[in-house]
Amino acid sequence: MLSLQKASTILGAFSADQPEWGVRALAAHLDVPRATAHAYLAGLTEAGFLRRTPHGKYRLSWHISEMGAQLTAALPWFQDARALLTRLALEVKSVAFLCLLEGEDVVAAIRERHPDADIDLPLDIYLPATATASGKLLYAYNDITPRTFEACTQSSITTLDEWKTEVARVRRLGYAYSIEEWIPGQCTLGVPYHHGDQVVASIGVQMSAQRYLREERQIRERVLHIVQEAELS
Repeated sequence: MLSLQKASTILGAFSADQPEWGVRALAAHLDVPRATAHAYLAGLTEAGFLRRTPHGKYRLSWHISEMGAQLTAALPWFQDARALLTRLALEVKSVAFLCLLEGEDVVAAIRERHPDADIDLPLDIYLPATATASGKLLYAYNDITPRTFEACTQSSITTLDEWKTEVARVRRLGYAYSIEEWIPGQCTLGVPYHHGDQVVASIGVQMSAQRYLREERQIRERVLHIVQEAELS
């Protein structure tokens, strides 16, 4: 059976720049055998998430759009948050993201990339909670203790004592950062997005470690100002 993680990876490969895939090209992109790629695509097509074109390639199905519309309609804050995400990407000239919790899973619900951003748009949908700014922030504000620690890089948190120290810092500062803890050479900064008195999402920016460390204070102050201004409006 196709796992959720595999399905998310495949669906994440489809984008405005790459709206369709053939079996051979997707197999090369994912570094899997052609038979495996074909099985993935056939399974998602049968489930209604993909459709096959007359030329034998695959595209996203409108079923996904319908599901997305139903999901976002149930979140009264989502459209305002999406507009805020666009503003962040434009003004900080970076990749901007909005993440939320699905149970204990950290989900990258939306990402946008400024053309001048110094990293590519990540494809991962489910993120490691203990190695990302959004994971730290959402777990801290929801008082969740991780069951495991994923060592994505040498800088990742791997012990409960390190985690407790980090959570205390997130709660004290009101934001979270990840410095090369998830992807080598990249940093993320996440701040809480409120709806009423509740933190419903983490919103922030992702960029190269070189740029973040060089402009850390300016970036942090700009992101906090933009998000706080939007929440007050």
